[in-house]
Parts: sequence; C-alpha cells; structure tokens
Amino acid sequence: MSSTTTTENPVRRFIKTASVYIPQVPKPKRKISLAEKFVWTGIALVAYLVMGQIPLYGVTDDPRFDFLAFARVIFAAQQGTLMELGIGPIVTAGLLMQLLKGSGLIKMDFKDPDDRSLFTSATKIVTIIVIVAEGGLYGASVYGPLTADNAPYAIYVVIAQLIGASVIVMLMDEMVQKGWGIGSGLSLFIMAGIAQTILWNTFSIVPADDGPVGIFPFTIHAAYEGHASDAIFRTGQLPSLFTLSLTIGVILVLVYIEGIHVDVPIVSTKYRGFTAVYPIKLLYTSVIPVILASALTANAVFMGQMLWANYNPNNQNPVFNWIAQFDPNSGGGQATPTGGILYYITAPRSLDVVAADPLRAVGYVIFMTAIVTVFSRLWVELGGLSAKTAARNLLDADVQVPGFRRSEGSVEVLLNKYIPSLTIISGIILGLLARISDVMNVFGSGTGLLLMVSIMVSYYQTLVKEQVDVIMPSLAALLGRK
Repeated sequence: MSSTTTTENPVRRFIKTASVYIPQVPKPKRKISLAEKFVWTGIALVAYLVMGQIPLYGVTDDPRFDFLAFARVIFAAQQGTLMELGIGPIVTAGLLMQLLKGSGLIKMDFKDPDDRSLFTSATKIVTIIVIVAEGGLYGASVYGPLTADNAPYAIYVVIAQLIGASVIVMLMDEMVQKGWGIGSGLSLFIMAGIAQTILWNTFSIVPADDGPVGIFPFTIHAAYEGHASDAIFRTGQLPSLFTLSLTIGVILVLVYIEGIHVDVPIVSTKYRGFTAVYPIKLLYTSVIPVILASALTANAVFMGQMLWANYNPNNQNPVFNWIAQFDPNSGGGQATPTGGILYYITAPRSLDVVAADPLRAVGYVIFMTAIVTVFSRLWVELGGLSAKTAARNLLDADVQVPGFRRSEGSVEVLLNKYIPSLTIISGIILGLLARISDVMNVFGSGTGLLLMVSIMVSYYQTLVKEQVDVIMPSLAALLGRK
C-alpha cells in the first residue's frame, strides 16, 4: 500500500474502487456549533441505548452460556439484543490496522492527504469484512440452534440483524468523529455501557435473594428491616457499600494518576518564540495492554469451556481436569472455572471467594499484572509509541527540544530516558489497579473503570479544545484546530 511501491498499485486501486461502494458519512459543509455537536452526539447515544434494548428477532431462547461475557464491558455489548456484538468488530479491525501501521507492515506517508485517505478507506473495508465474518460466525454458532424450528431462514435473519446493527454503529461512530459530534462514538458507547452497569448496581430495584440488587435501595430495605449493617458486606457478587466505596476510590485514584506526566520542553522551528511542552504521561501505554491481556485470558477460558463442554462435561477426564474444570450450574450465563489452570487465571470476584482461596487471588493478580506489563512493552513497539517513533513525530511537527540537535537520534536519546521506564511502570500500575479491582468486585469491573476514566479525561480535553475554538479562534488556528 506504499505510494512508492509500484507492485502495490493494484491494492491501492482496489481500495479506491471499493471505497466508492462503502457507505460514507459526509463531513459537514459548514461549521457546526458546540450546541449542535451536543445534539448529534446525544442522538447517537440514544440510538445506541435503544438498540441495546431491542431483542434479536427470531430467537426463541437465550444461549446456555454467554461466550462474550468477558468482553461485554470492553465492547459495549448487550447479550440477546441488536448490540450483541457491540463495537467488537470495529475495535478489532481498528486494532488490526493500528498494529499493521505501527509494525511498519503498512508503509505510508501519513503527511500525504492521499495516503491518509487511503488508510482510512482501507480501515473501513477491513471493518466491514470483520463485521460480516463475526456476524456470520457468531450468529450461526451461538444462535443457530436457538432459532424457531418452523422458520428455516430465521438464522439468516439473525445474522442480518447482527451485521446491520454493527454497520449502523460504525456509521454513528464515523458521524461523531467527522465533526458532527464530540470525540469518538466508540468511546461514547463504551462509557455509556460502563455507566449503565454502575447505575444498575447502585440504584436497581430488581429483587435479588436478600433484597433489591442496587445498593442504595438495599440499604434502605435493610435499615427498614432493622439490619442496616448487612449493606456493608453482602454475600456473593451483589453490590455492597464496601464495593461502592472501592469503586469511588479507584475512580479517584485513576483521575489523579491520569494527570501525572513528565514535560519535555519544545520550541517551534517555524514560529519564533513559540514554546510548549511535550507531555509523557505516567500511564504512557493507556489501557490497550489491559484490554489485550483481558482478551487473551478470556479467549483461553472460552476455548477451555468449549473443550470442557465437548469432552469433559462431568469433570471426570483427568487430562482435561488438569486444564480446567467448570461448574455448569454457576448461573450468570457463563460456566465458572472450579479447577485446573484456568481456575487460577480467572478473577475470584468477591471477598467470600478470596477468603476461601487467598492464594488463587494473589496468584491471579501477580500473573495478570505480569501479562499486562509484557503487553505494555509490546504495544509501545507495535503501536508506534516507541522513543524512536516519538522523536520522528516531533521532528515531523517542526519542533525541537532546546539544547539538543535537531536530529532523530539526539531526541531519541532524550526520550529513552523516560519512555522505557514509564512503559514498565504504567503496565504494573494498570495491571495492579485493574486486577485488584476485579478481585474486589468493583462496579463495572477494573478494566471498565480504567476505560471510563480514560475516556472521560479524553472528553474533558476535547471539550476544552472546543471551547478554545469558540472563544479564541485565532489561538485555535495556531494550535492546529480547524
């Protein structure tokens, strides 16, 4: 796909030809006010929430297990609805293209508008391919046996719903990102899904074994019954005042850590006297390594569950018992590991479970933190975040570091003092926060809270830039706002 490689011209021609037939959201032809952006963002959010409540037509029963339970928070998905796949196919395609770009397998000049446009079109083509593949495979394998017997074509209707809903989500995300809305549609949907989970655990009046599910209604119910202390700790995985306090504490810690960064002074080579700083965040790798680690272990559990269901459903095969044993009556739509290797790499999500087997909880936290740290190191190299890439980006932006020669090697030496260390530190911090939060059963899961706080900080920064654009357009132009 390089503009300098003649052998790849057919690929470029194919992408340009195919992009004509792919649905597009046009960029606004006039400047959209901040109020209008809020309206369009709200429309996209409401559409997502409504789709998450519409059940799949033609399905007569729910699946025995929720095979995507591990990714519901990450993918903003709702089982049994049009949002069954959520943003999963779009995120998968985006990560794939980002890895190809960061690893250098796709060589493009991203300062060239034509190459940037070509990469965007290629990403959309890959996204549609992933949508069709995931919709077809997931629909046929999970919902195929659950469609109406008297409707032989029902499974095709289910697959069409999964694909159509994912395409709509893709277009809504494109609409928000192209200037009609604020920020990113995918981030908006993830944040909404996590917020829904937190609100459900806090305010839900749906009855559970010991009272309402939500901790606030339960506290009122317990106080009325004369045992208000029961709200501090509750058995199982039900919300409690303790887990609510932990959730608030983790959010505050994450907000604080998000603001910690090392500032490298820079000056412009084009505008005399213009100085700024290049911030290197403490959480340098963001939450991507946590997502990758969660996906890896969840896929391992998924494969173990499939092997168990087919070859060891009664937990009587000694070989498969060494890999995993499951409790098919655990509830929640997903079999829970009760033994084997997979038992020790899944989170014990309550204090009762931790107290019953503390070594498992400690081993889980240490193992997952190590995996996140390894993925942090890999993501820096493959995701285009290395010191060498950062130095090249700074020089391409026509800035330099005072006191250093304007050469890639000189700036790289400076950045190497910070980036490798911060990569390891951020991996350890993120891994510990996410996994301890999972063990303590915080609302929305540890990974979910990491995502939500990261997205909220990003939205705050976006809104600040939007305000600069409205109040001080000359300054916005200098900062590169259009």
